[in-house]
Amino acid sequence: MTAQPPINSLAELDTRARQIFEQLVDIYLAAGEPVGSRTLSRHLSINLSPASVRNVMADLEELGLLYAPHTSAGRMPTEQGLRFFVDAIMEDATLNPDDKAALDASLSGARDEKEVLEQVSAALSGLAQCAGLVVTPSHNPRLRQIEFVRLQPEKALVILVGEDGTVENRVIDIAPDVPSASLQRAARFLNDRLAGLNMREMGQRIAAELDVLRREIDALAADVVAAGLATWTGSGEDKRLIVRGRGNLIADAALLSDLERLQRLFADLEEKRDLLELLSRVEGGEGVRIFIGRENPLFSLSGSALVAAPYGDETGEVVGVLGIIGPTRLPYARIIPVVDYAARMVSRLLS
Repeated sequence: MTAQPPINSLAELDTRARQIFEQLVDIYLAAGEPVGSRTLSRHLSINLSPASVRNVMADLEELGLLYAPHTSAGRMPTEQGLRFFVDAIMEDATLNPDDKAALDASLSGARDEKEVLEQVSAALSGLAQCAGLVVTPSHNPRLRQIEFVRLQPEKALVILVGEDGTVENRVIDIAPDVPSASLQRAARFLNDRLAGLNMREMGQRIAAELDVLRREIDALAADVVAAGLATWTGSGEDKRLIVRGRGNLIADAALLSDLERLQRLFADLEEKRDLLELLSRVEGGEGVRIFIGRENPLFSLSGSALVAAPYGDETGEVVGVLGIIGPTRLPYARIIPVVDYAARMVSRLLS
């Protein structure tokens, strides 16, 4: 049998395969057991025999979206299948009015920050029948040292050591083509040049240096372009200086020196852009994040999932995270909007 090409989302499946897959996942999330073709055929809105359903399930298994825990059992979604399912429902998931009312009631009597966080953790736990998670606000200390350690091709561990002796670890996403040597260089630069600042101040300092670099490049390039030896191409962040006939510049030592200096400035500009991007990943982002099974090193062996969202303070800065930890067969369509709403509520109460 010819191997099926990989897919990147459920949108790439045809209508019949997608309906069968989504129905199978719905039944699995409710029952927690393998789903057979006969069960599926009874639940589908389209008229298909169990044999036809089995053929589609076999195709979905070959795509890596389903697997059979036992030879004679039905099928269950793989972690990749659950990821595609979750990505597909995130845009359309809506908050159940009863869940909204329960969250509103749980936080209505909270008098201070401690009570807000305790109540929201208990409410999330009760609504999901799983463990509620609240990571309390970070005090964002000034850093004595920062280190990056690659965990996987696309993930790195960031170790933040504060001047007050606190140590915090964060896992961040990185591009797979970023070499480990670049992470080490980034750590050296931040430790040598920016120690004593907090994360936000580091980002602001690098952004200011980027502005100075851009102005210096524009001024230095003006003479080279005016002499007809180079030309700009692109615009904004993608603007590039194209040099014409570099070999003919040897006779003009001043222009050649300017050109070499420009080359160094462009390299410095690129390095600082990378640093700023790295820092933005360390600081974290907005919105609900879902980690399923092996997507998170903490849960790689436990068959667990984490649905989490950050919350902020009165300045809008992200200061903590709340969410749900449970089995991979969480009712995602219900839990995702619950966690999102809880995070927005806490942000409002703490502002």
